[in-house]
Amino acid sequence: MALRFPYLGTMKAPFMTPNWKTYFLGFILLFIIEVCIALYLHDTIIRPFVGDMLVVLLVYCFVMTVLLLTTTRIKITIVALSVLVFAFCVEALQATELLQTLGLSENKLASVILGSTFNWLDLVAYIIGTLFIILLEKIRSA
Repeated sequence: MALRFPYLGTMKAPFMTPNWKTYFLGFILLFIIEVCIALYLHDTIIRPFVGDMLVVLLVYCFVMTVLLLTTTRIKITIVALSVLVFAFCVEALQATELLQTLGLSENKLASVILGSTFNWLDLVAYIIGTLFIILLEKIRSA
């Protein structure tokens, strides 16, 4: 019944953990924020950098929602790092100009979801977002 958190190790749901509803609410809130950023902000800091940071949290909340609905043991660091790897893969696909290859470069929805250009700073934003996730989970578990 004891929880191990020396390096944000294994968590046993639902004892002392937010339930799936908490992460789902976070997902919905972050989704709304991301849509507002995409539609209404056209600056040089929030849209390109903060938006990329938040997208990692958005995906993390979605994955945690699904995992808490389907399993009893979750390794937070594995989930956070898996989301980071996923974000890196999406960014790598941008470098290969996948949208142009698939003929979707003019598709606005595909461009917003996958992004259209590779940028090294996006990788930094993803790393900062992942570190923020780990920090939040560490604070929550303390």
